[in-house]
Amino acid sequence: MRVAREKHVYQLAFLPALFPINCYLVEEQDSLTLVDAGLPFCVKGIVRTAAAIGKPLARIVLTHAHGDHIGALDLLKQQLPQASVYISARDSRLLAGDRSLLPGEPESPVRGGAPRPGQIRTTPDILLRDGDRIGSLVALAAPRHTPGSMAYLDTRSRALLCGDAFQVRGGIAVSGQLKPLFPFPAMATWNKEQALITARRLLDQEPELLASGHGRMLRQPYAAMGRAVAAAEWALGIPASAGRGRTDVSENRR
Repeated sequence: MRVAREKHVYQLAFLPALFPINCYLVEEQDSLTLVDAGLPFCVKGIVRTAAAIGKPLARIVLTHAHGDHIGALDLLKQQLPQASVYISARDSRLLAGDRSLLPGEPESPVRGGAPRPGQIRTTPDILLRDGDRIGSLVALAAPRHTPGSMAYLDTRSRALLCGDAFQVRGGIAVSGQLKPLFPFPAMATWNKEQALITARRLLDQEPELLASGHGRMLRQPYAAMGRAVAAAEWALGIPASAGRGRTDVSENRR
């Protein structure tokens, strides 16, 4: 496990040289929020790092219900019964093993390692909707990888914990856009068009730090995210979006 820190955000990178799986601890004044729960073998590293920081792990917040983001959830809840579990209202269905689509959703099959019915025993305590607050984090509805994916923006530092909306490993890309050196997020994406809509919205947040599910944290990511959005637009044959924030995405952000 490799631990990196950027202000209030600690990245816990498991198997970083092989198949990087990231969990994040977000430090509040008196407690910690865990964003994503990795795989079962991640439990020890998560608990040990929280203990080293010296604050109780009070919240477990999930970006989406794929196995590499929820795999340690049951074990963590056993060790930390006081920790509240958060997931989007939409992906709570997927967490329970229900892959069915809701009326009006694009009829693309839900892909990736979602749990089987009954596989995850933990019941979420709080079901999130767009704009909800969890300490210093604001929840942003970000359907793409799964129908109910969420991203979380730290309002203090503008760190964006985006789950798999963007990948950094293998080259920055919008979810669904294949990077041969690390193709797995693209292969597990529910809907590429929704992923692009989400990526545009997250770009408009003008984050100061991008913290994704796979790959190192990226400082000042605006230009790189903009190039990834433009590449996805080109790949999907969709006209480029206008007005992406305070500078053109083809230039380095100052």
